[in-house]
Amino acid sequence: MTAPARVLVKLAAVLGIALATAVTTTAGSMMVAVPAMAQSASIVVQGNRRVDADTIRSYFNLKPGEALTSAKIDDGLKALYATGLFADVRVSQQGGRTVVTVVENEVINKIAFEGNKKIKDEQLSGEIQSKERGPLSKALVQADTQRIVDLYRRTGRMEVKVNPVTIDRGNGRVDLVFEVNEGEKTGVKDIKFVGNKAFSDWKLKDVISTTTTNWLSFLKSSDVYDADRVNADQELLRRWYLKNGYADFRIVSASAELDAGGGGYIITIVLDEGAQYKFGKVDVVSNIRDVPAASLRNALRMSDGQIYNAELVEKSVENITIEVSKNGYAFAQVRPRGDRDFENKRINVTFVVEEGPRVYVERIEIRGNTRTRDWVVRREFDIGEGDAYNRVLVDRAERRLRNLGYFKTVKITNEPGSAPDRVILVVTVEDQPTGEFSVSGGYSTSDGFIGSVSLGEKNFLGRGQYVSISGTLGQYSQGAQFSFTEPYFLGYRVAAGFDLYWKETSANSYTAYDSQTIGGGLRLGLPITDEITLALRYNLYQRELSLPSCTSIYGTNLTATNCNVSWAIIEAVNQGQTITSVAGYTLSFNGLDSNVNPTSGLYAELKQDFAGLGGDVNFIRTTGDVRYYYPLMFDSVLLLRGQAGYVTAWGDKDLQIMDNFFMGPNLVRGFAPSGIGPRDLQNYNNDALGGTTYWGASTEVQFPLSFLPKDVGMKGAVFFDAGSVYGYEGPTQFAGAGAANYQACTNSASKNAYGAICVADDDVIRTSVGASLIWQSPFGPLRFDYAWALTKASYDQLQQFRFSGGTKF
Repeated sequence: MTAPARVLVKLAAVLGIALATAVTTTAGSMMVAVPAMAQSASIVVQGNRRVDADTIRSYFNLKPGEALTSAKIDDGLKALYATGLFADVRVSQQGGRTVVTVVENEVINKIAFEGNKKIKDEQLSGEIQSKERGPLSKALVQADTQRIVDLYRRTGRMEVKVNPVTIDRGNGRVDLVFEVNEGEKTGVKDIKFVGNKAFSDWKLKDVISTTTTNWLSFLKSSDVYDADRVNADQELLRRWYLKNGYADFRIVSASAELDAGGGGYIITIVLDEGAQYKFGKVDVVSNIRDVPAASLRNALRMSDGQIYNAELVEKSVENITIEVSKNGYAFAQVRPRGDRDFENKRINVTFVVEEGPRVYVERIEIRGNTRTRDWVVRREFDIGEGDAYNRVLVDRAERRLRNLGYFKTVKITNEPGSAPDRVILVVTVEDQPTGEFSVSGGYSTSDGFIGSVSLGEKNFLGRGQYVSISGTLGQYSQGAQFSFTEPYFLGYRVAAGFDLYWKETSANSYTAYDSQTIGGGLRLGLPITDEITLALRYNLYQRELSLPSCTSIYGTNLTATNCNVSWAIIEAVNQGQTITSVAGYTLSFNGLDSNVNPTSGLYAELKQDFAGLGGDVNFIRTTGDVRYYYPLMFDSVLLLRGQAGYVTAWGDKDLQIMDNFFMGPNLVRGFAPSGIGPRDLQNYNNDALGGTTYWGASTEVQFPLSFLPKDVGMKGAVFFDAGSVYGYEGPTQFAGAGAANYQACTNSASKNAYGAICVADDDVIRTSVGASLIWQSPFGPLRFDYAWALTKASYDQLQQFRFSGGTKF
């Protein structure tokens, strides 16, 4: 080869190398220079200690004989970094081979938290993504630090500082420590509303969930500033105004400013209420040939002239959709159309029914439930996988899931399915604590205190079952009860359960005898509509009355004279243990706006019990209770209540004394327990015998105490009660009793002389007036009543002060 030829060959070789090394990739701190046509077999891995070399090569996704291009290198680098196992990765060319040099991340030996007092380690551990025995990733640690900061800020500690520190333990292992400086709690100093005229600040604060900081803040977390909670409060306000006729309502702005000097946030919500509307003409238009509009009008929940209520519109849409589906049109859509009459402040609503697109539910995915079982969520849907998709039924399922109380948040979204006519329902939930603890107490000047404690779990083992156990202990009573409820019995929307109970009461100034009751019952709840429920029950219990102080002296020779009690009580004691087998039902209507703190609506119930299915007792008992709430001006609420009952024996058995009605402050406040109704005046204690008939009526006005902060949750009430108990139908002839009467019994026409007993049994109307203090405390609702009796029977017993309360959390 000539000299010029040799020069040309060398020049070509040099140019080839230059072109081959022209491909350069930069990724973060990496500089990669490789030949464009490198082969997979030439990849060499360096620097790895724990990760196998073949595993690293596999991230470049090369098949045998395939060239390693710049695109393959870029994808491989991204995949290696995404594993979180490596702090650095470099790709270079050495002697015709591709060399991958890695620096592995250190392994986390232990994760610890220091300085945290308000949030436990377990809660912080569940918040972070870094894990023990996993790789140490700087990016992940920074993200974990921010998660901890966000968690503290949601609890009102806006000045929290978190510093992650690593401690080298050798051999590529480190301890990761998050040093936390929690800072002081930053609460909500004040909540201001601007533009509200129809409702006072007091009422609107009752609508939203955010509260202000006060002396009870150590028991609550709703007084800390949380942007998510404020956004949710805006939706609560919107729904409240739309429910009360303000169809043009809007929130102009919602802001929060930190008052550094005052130590808290000031939240200001600017409202534009607009005018209040009423329903105008309400009609249904059906564009489905086989479904006449007239057949759907019964499903409407509103009428002409009624205050406009967006919730009633939603409910009507739901009812019409279900009715149309029953006629075979599963894809039907119901769209409400509202036409405003601005002059008359009316909204004419027309519900348009038409065929919708044929879309099916491909599957339902449940996400976020760490405790609640999937099937507990799925059973709240009236549609299943493969059924026709219906937005109204999906919205109903979302409301049901929220009302369960199992979840902090519930959200149902749609995702495209495998075909244009398929949709995937994604249910995202967040579990929350569902345990309950309740405590209640009562007091009377004669009997002292009585208290009860209850523990419950309304989502037992994540299965949606309710389990509770309670105990009562007082000066004159004690008892225990265990209850279990399955809300979906045999897969149907039927609540079934059972109860086991035991109770003992001792003689006191209102009751002359001891009693012991032990038994159990079965329950079955059948929802007829959203407001009407039918509950069936059966109870079997054993009851025994005793006079231990008298028995210890006279043995079995008990008489009214020896024991200074009524012969009716002696008769009941001598019967010993009696078995009662009783079946019954409760039919109830609940139209209240809130079960906890109602301000409007009606609640009514009818109860009947039939005893005599075996056992020693035959009776039929009927009771009723109706309560009506009506909002007044200045955030006051009028409560009207009526109640009544009647019991009678059947067959050849007398009505036992314990099956009568013993009424007191539960009927007319100002009277003692068992202080109203028939009594035996033939003995020193004037023992209560109970009556077969009672009725009661009450008028109460509840009003806020405006001089106290709203968050204290305290309000006052004034009331007027009236009622009566009468109609003793128990035994009048007793073995061993004499025939003599006290002259006092026969001298009064209002007292019935039966030889051995002298029954005072007047149907005189008892009345009282009084005042109450009602406190929605962190310990639950507490109530203090002070009443004055206006009219009474001469033998009635009074009790002016009464206290009761309880809590669940």
